[in-house]
Amino acid sequence: MSIRTVGVEEEFHIVDRRTGRLSPAGTELLAELPTVGFTGEAKEASIETNSEPHTELADLRADLIRSRTLLARAAEKIGVAVIASGTAPLMDLADSPQGAGDRYAWLKRDYALVGDEQVVCGLHVHVGVEDRDVAARAMAWISPHLPTLLALSASSPYWLGDNTGYASWRNMLWQRWPSAGPADTFASAQEYDAMLEGMVRSGVILDAGMHYQDLRLSSHLPTLEMRLCDACPDVDTSVLIAVLFRALVQRGVRAAESGARQPMLSPAWLRAATWRAARSGLEGLLIDPTTMATDSARTVIWQLIEDLGPDLVAAGDLAFVRTVARRMLDGGSSAARQLRVANPSPRAAVELLREQTITFSELPAALVKERAGTAKSDLVDESPTLVA
Repeated sequence: MSIRTVGVEEEFHIVDRRTGRLSPAGTELLAELPTVGFTGEAKEASIETNSEPHTELADLRADLIRSRTLLARAAEKIGVAVIASGTAPLMDLADSPQGAGDRYAWLKRDYALVGDEQVVCGLHVHVGVEDRDVAARAMAWISPHLPTLLALSASSPYWLGDNTGYASWRNMLWQRWPSAGPADTFASAQEYDAMLEGMVRSGVILDAGMHYQDLRLSSHLPTLEMRLCDACPDVDTSVLIAVLFRALVQRGVRAAESGARQPMLSPAWLRAATWRAARSGLEGLLIDPTTMATDSARTVIWQLIEDLGPDLVAAGDLAFVRTVARRMLDGGSSAARQLRVANPSPRAAVELLREQTITFSELPAALVKERAGTAKSDLVDESPTLVA
């Protein structure tokens, strides 16, 4: 089995080192960084890094660590810091003005408050799929499991300094865009393209780059792109989500190539599952996409890992996935950790996020390299039915 490439885009908030509030220093920070691998965003208080495509988990992780390290050093040079989270714990809308350029002016004019409040940062993952027809069909097998990845990423409990009661308020903000939400089911790339062309022609979106559904065919790369997740303060969470998504794509492509009948999960159920994940994170119930019943996050996540076991083993990712998933389930979501340290003020959450964004653990080699040969019974060492 050939191993597909995976690449990651991470978005970061820029914050004032003294106050912890957002800082509109995007243009200044970008000038301190290499021209390749870093880009500006629609808001001046955020910035994005772009990894190279990789087949090896260890190489992807090293790439993300390198980008975060360069970003943190450049930020310190100009008196700011960066945090990876879906929303910033401390902010007003005035702290994050719109970036310069006609495109961003158009967004502000046409989308009004929806555009103004788009002060969010996400994690986007690209997995290589050369055949666009296969990629379009494979989306039907992948989409039902994306809310589980959202729950793993949930890092945005705050909005304008207040506790929203959601683990991912970023997702609630994101869903307001007319082209956002769960992906449709497509029989071919031609059908996908016709949908997208129609949306552009209607004037609801400006171009293909504004197709914001949770899963899409990249407009400029031979990849399937997942856009649902919050930015993750812990780099290993980003890597975990990336390799789980790769395994989902691998399985979905295999099903599409076999000619299997596409699953027809209704958009209403997909939206419900997404809302449930955004509300609960890892601390409550999720919707199990195989039964459409609610179950604990621990059970749903371990079941997903078990189901993806053969593809995770083939890529050499299983040991890492099991270790990081266990650590996350024991420690709780980023959203929950922020709330624990931020009583009574979210200022402490900013410091927690800043530290986590630039702190990287040393992982034993065994956790980032494992190849085929693991027995089925060894795939997951915690039974979802037995773990509380």
